[in-house]
Amino acid sequence: MDFEYSDEQKLLSETLRKFLNTGYSFDSRAKILAGPVGYSEDVWAALAEMGILGVPFDAEHGGFGGNTVDMMVVMEAFGEFLVVEPYLATVGLGGRFIARSGNEGLQKRILPPLIAGKLKMAFAHTERGARYDLGRVGVRAKTSGNGYVLDGEKCMVLHGGAADLLVVSARTSGGDRDEMGIGLFLVEKGAPGVSVTEYRTLDNLRTADITLSNVPSTLIGTEGAGYALAEEVVDYATALACAEAVGAMKYAHDATLDYLKTRRQFGVPIGSFQALQHRMVDILISYEQAKSIACLAAVKVDTAEAVERRRVVSAAKIKIADACRHVSQEAVQLHGGMGMTEELKISHTFRRLTSIGQMFGDADHHLERFAGA
Repeated sequence: MDFEYSDEQKLLSETLRKFLNTGYSFDSRAKILAGPVGYSEDVWAALAEMGILGVPFDAEHGGFGGNTVDMMVVMEAFGEFLVVEPYLATVGLGGRFIARSGNEGLQKRILPPLIAGKLKMAFAHTERGARYDLGRVGVRAKTSGNGYVLDGEKCMVLHGGAADLLVVSARTSGGDRDEMGIGLFLVEKGAPGVSVTEYRTLDNLRTADITLSNVPSTLIGTEGAGYALAEEVVDYATALACAEAVGAMKYAHDATLDYLKTRRQFGVPIGSFQALQHRMVDILISYEQAKSIACLAAVKVDTAEAVERRRVVSAAKIKIADACRHVSQEAVQLHGGMGMTEELKISHTFRRLTSIGQMFGDADHHLERFAGA
């Protein structure tokens, strides 16, 4: 398998990294996190201007028609710089639902403003007690006139407070654990009956609990047949999260290596100690293995049938989750007490890698899914 990026992908990476190097320093990120919304509208506008928001969408809507490997280039850079803007929620989840819905009317209405940076989205699916089960949906959808109204609660909606438009999973029939009977609905966050409670996560991103009370909505796709689309989109987003983890691991490796070369003990750099060299080699191996399987997942998301896609994405998430834990913990330990401080970026990288390890299913969940695929 060829792991080299194409010339176009290298140019995309260089352009994005040049922007992040000049306009997204660790101090700048800290100021963004301290702000009221937890992301920067200026950065979001700049990403739109560079075309980053349009990478995976068709040219007819203003995008570039990129594949998942193109998106991997973006997510690696975001992982390395710990970007906190709602890119995964908007482009990887919300926008993907619209792009894969088959509804040309929705695509023409939603994708152009999304690509232009004027519309943010989020996927409201998780419910209390459901863990990672996509088929466990208790929010109810009832017909009302020409549309539907939704009632229920969603929790841990990634960037739910920043979203203008929500994709909500709701049940039109069946029991709370049935895969059939689940529909996907568009809800305006400012619609009557929508209540949003926002809070920070471990890695300082923003998430929200959302209560829906007789909220008007628009159906995406076919009534009661939304599970397959939800699984496909979440697999896509999982592949993107794996790519982000690869970028964060690269920073953790490079920063730790630099620290071992400069921190001195007994008159020599601690990187000269053979035991620490062995640990750095183990970190590098974990990073390289993670990158390899993330590349495979990115390719299979675009090309494989559903069964093979599930197996490869779950295999990637198992390996990535284990690598997230190993690399992040080793990086902090090798930095010593400094590794735990707020002032050092490695501690924030540790938190982000820990969160990605749990995102869209932990290693145990995906091991079970892999075995059953």
